[in-house]
Amino acid sequence: MKEFALKLEKLAEELLDLFCENLGLEKGYLKKAFYGAKGPTFGTKVSNYPPCPTPDKIKGLRAHTDAGGIILLFQDPQVGGLQLLKDGEWVNVPPLRHSIVINLGDQLEVITNGQYKSVEHRVIAQTDGARMSIASFYNPGSDAVIYPAPALLEKEEEKKGLYPKFVFEDYMKLYGVLKFQAKEPRFEAMKAIATA
Repeated sequence: MKEFALKLEKLAEELLDLFCENLGLEKGYLKKAFYGAKGPTFGTKVSNYPPCPTPDKIKGLRAHTDAGGIILLFQDPQVGGLQLLKDGEWVNVPPLRHSIVINLGDQLEVITNGQYKSVEHRVIAQTDGARMSIASFYNPGSDAVIYPAPALLEKEEEKKGLYPKFVFEDYMKLYGVLKFQAKEPRFEAMKAIATA
């Protein structure tokens, strides 16, 4: 499991460098943005969703965005249930064997000044078997200071001030209370804290 986690962490860092290239940022910028005193954090969570005889009466996992940076998800290869919100409609993410679903969290939305968005998603209860998933989270260090990349602000004068500057741990405290609500009020609350 340790070897598996190390390879996933390396993959997350390689993806961050690809994002830097795509955004016109210096290679390694996003990884550096995630550093606090001890560097970024990485963790893996295994989830089991048992079959449900009445899926219309229960939610598997309520709609939310992820608070962190980049999420690497191994879905169950047979039982679906993951959905993402696209243009106001819930879209099924079909299970694909030997694939990884890449999800972006709120911190990447802030650092990229909205060029990349965190994705609202949920898991729907299923009748046709148990669903298992393995999610690995590459997140900023708790004391990392998160804010839009200055190079991106220079390119988009009209988008200055959309996102606040904050310490990741402070955002996580707020997220713990408001996880299943829209992300925009969380960003506004962090702005209010920053200007207080």
